[in-house]
Amino acid sequence: MKLPVLMLFFFVPVLQAELPPSAYEAMQAKAPEYFKVEILRVDVAPGETPIQQRVQLVALISQVLRSASGAKPNEIINIVYTVTEHPKGWAGPGPIPIPREKERTVAYLKKLEVGDFEPAAGRMTFTNF
Repeated sequence: MKLPVLMLFFFVPVLQAELPPSAYEAMQAKAPEYFKVEILRVDVAPGETPIQQRVQLVALISQVLRSASGAKPNEIINIVYTVTEHPKGWAGPGPIPIPREKERTVAYLKKLEVGDFEPAAGRMTFTNF
């Protein structure tokens, strides 16, 4: 009886832990900037380490749903962030997706001191629940 139980541990796949949906909903609710955007340009470059990519998006704000910075429709903004590729079985929040050019999506953001924006809701930055 003990042998089948032990074998079960060897054949169970490693699962990636993720934050619960309520955590992402809370991040979206707290995001100071909430826009509908059209992605105009996507630039992906190597990051500081071999497992990182530096992402810069140029986006057109089509609708302002909430803005602490006073952003207006038809403004062009830069969204910058880093994506880290984690090994299989890594436990933690999923990566922020990289939207495609011409994609129309929502964006939960916060403004940086330099004027660019960064994701404010982790992997759910460009998705509504």
